[in-house]
Amino acid sequence: MDKKICKEINVPASLSDVWNAFTTVEGIKTFFAPGGKIELKPGGCYEIYFYPPGHEGNRGSEGCVVLSFIPERMLSFTWNAPPEFPNVRKERTWVVLEFEDLGNTVLVKLTHLGWKEGKEWNEVYAYFDRAWDVVLTRLKRRFEEGPIKWE
Repeated sequence: MDKKICKEINVPASLSDVWNAFTTVEGIKTFFAPGGKIELKPGGCYEIYFYPPGHEGNRGSEGCVVLSFIPERMLSFTWNAPPEFPNVRKERTWVVLEFEDLGNTVLVKLTHLGWKEGKEWNEVYAYFDRAWDVVLTRLKRRFEEGPIKWE
């Protein structure tokens, strides 16, 4: 349990807008991916579709679920590896997002946990260590410059 990815970023937006960006399909489409299925309840879907027209199982985080949440404070969900890492993809890690209202900005803290040992696990860890930087940068840019146009 010692191995984890920790990231944080200050986002120039209201707390409710940042919360909605992560907890609604409309929100994730503005910075995270072009599609998804989110049911904000424990056990509800938290599926982000990076390639919506793909075959089932190859669109994104299919099968991932909301673990818990405290409105506008914390969201946790299971997460899977991309399809190019088939052994790790069969298992789940989890992500905890914390939101802190700083007035004109929101501090978003991301912690990605549940890592195991092994070559493929190390590759997936390195992948997400880079990927979460991209996701959080896109979140900030979404509020500075506007939503991503996925076409």
